[in-house]
Amino acid sequence: MLLEGKVAIVSGSSRGIGKSIALTLAKNGASLVIIGTNTKLLTEVANEVQSMGRQCAVHLGDVTNPETATLAAEKTMSLFNKIDILVNNAGINMRSSTLDLKLDDWQKVLDVNLNGNLYFSKAVLPYMIERNYGKIVNVSSSTAKSGHKNAAPSYGASKAGVDYLTRHLALEMSGHNIYVNGVSPGPIETDMIKQWTEEYHQNVISNVPLKKLGTPQNVADVVLFLASSMSDFITGETINVNGGTYMN
Repeated sequence: MLLEGKVAIVSGSSRGIGKSIALTLAKNGASLVIIGTNTKLLTEVANEVQSMGRQCAVHLGDVTNPETATLAAEKTMSLFNKIDILVNNAGINMRSSTLDLKLDDWQKVLDVNLNGNLYFSKAVLPYMIERNYGKIVNVSSSTAKSGHKNAAPSYGASKAGVDYLTRHLALEMSGHNIYVNGVSPGPIETDMIKQWTEEYHQNVISNVPLKKLGTPQNVADVVLFLASSMSDFITGETINVNGGTYMN
């Protein structure tokens, strides 16, 4: 039980990678507040967490609204009187060339993927500073580090911003025993691949050195590592989880 007695907030936790992260943290002892906009799916995740004997509260809200983060942090403090872990997972992607990209869509992706991370970090940091402890894990993407034709430029730009925000907060918060790291998934087998043709699917796999797609659990396991005491001499890092498609 790597997180026994810990309290975590996980955004974007109704499906896919976020759901796996929430369940993995709970399996390792954490109590949770999960964030999203789909009541039904969040309730299903909460019920699964509670079936493990862990506490889990649902908080509905759009991460692009700063109030969502403020109220989520206040709810967590009201229920558990502390916030040990924040996982900024909520994110969206759009598929468009630069010339076809609508400016509203550019802004929407940045609002969810980058601004949402800032809002939640700002909401929890005062509580973490007060207790002189915290772990923040930001979910980025390998698209932040290398161009990708299957994503709009807004996606890579937003995730590159997340990588910088991770490093900046890690440096700024280092004196408060607050660790800020990231995880950078590559091709992961989520609901998104249902949009792929079989030809495209096989082409993606052929370009992965390990010749397979990752799973949400692969990502969740790295988040668990970063959220636990096992990573107590690591901060400001973003760990690749991509089967070798991008190495640095």
